[in-house]
Amino acid sequence: MTKKRTALVLGATGGIGGELATALLRNGWQVRALHRQPAQASGRAIQSAEVQWVGGDAMRRQDVVAAAHGSEVIVHGVNPPGYRNWRGLALPMLDNSIAAAKASGARLVFPGTVYNFGPDAFPNLSERSPQHPRTRKGKIRVAMEQRLEACSQDGVRTLIVRAGDYFGPRTGNSWFAQGLIKPGRPVRSILYPGRPDAGHAWAYLPDLAVTIVELLEREPELADFALFHFAGHWLPAGIEMAYAIQRVVGAAQPPPIRRFPWALAYTASPFVTVFREMLELRYLWQTPVRLDNAKLVAFLGAEPHTPIDAAVRATLIGLGCLPGQHGSRPAAHSEDSPGTCDNRHAPA
Repeated sequence: MTKKRTALVLGATGGIGGELATALLRNGWQVRALHRQPAQASGRAIQSAEVQWVGGDAMRRQDVVAAAHGSEVIVHGVNPPGYRNWRGLALPMLDNSIAAAKASGARLVFPGTVYNFGPDAFPNLSERSPQHPRTRKGKIRVAMEQRLEACSQDGVRTLIVRAGDYFGPRTGNSWFAQGLIKPGRPVRSILYPGRPDAGHAWAYLPDLAVTIVELLEREPELADFALFHFAGHWLPAGIEMAYAIQRVVGAAQPPPIRRFPWALAYTASPFVTVFREMLELRYLWQTPVRLDNAKLVAFLGAEPHTPIDAAVRATLIGLGCLPGQHGSRPAAHSEDSPGTCDNRHAPA
């Protein structure tokens, strides 16, 4: 009997970590998940008795190294909780994963974002686009990837897949769940944070997870520092995501699209970390930002892709927003703006 390959997932109770754990299990991998309270975590995100939950903290190097023993892959899907203290936590956690990958010989998987890039690289981002971020978090992201590239020359094989804004059944901590709708409630209105005509890239997490697993299945062909862009759902007019939510909700009177309350975010940002982080990334909603997946398609032949309405429906069900459905992890959300607009006309 062929021995199952083992993957350690850090952040398995989160969006991308949970989806990757699920996709790996479906593909015959053995999945180990690190969590400070494994007994509680086992009932939260991944509804599978096949996951081996291990007690430990991603901030404790010895915990990560011990959990990674015997693993072929380590998924670094963990982020500082609640967007807090990125500078103090993000790099140390990554260093612990790098140490674990070096000790175990595993490939380290790092889900990337577009935060690395500034306006000089827009609108079409390839793997070789210049990285001149204009935000604090973007600079940290660049530093993390630079560290991974340097470590790949020292025996730590890395896979980075950059993608746009996440959405999916597990994405409580996302623009979709914290900006457009309210998790755990029927959709009464939709907040849209960007220019209606500015294109926007969305990444449906189950598709992204399948893509990463397909890449891992071709390990011998991957470079030691493997970097790909995932196109996901590119919407030439970003407001189309709000229209997709309206279609899926399917009410006789579709929920109106409202302007995102940026003025409220400015006022509350000194006291509310989520608003402060949203403001820093507002520029990504004002201009088209598209990921070029030509390299990925050339390697895999095609990019996994769920139709937009099916992806939105699964997301709303997972977040508990459709009648009769209950999501597992409602997330904090900003309040509606008092101003409304016509159901099919986007906010200015």
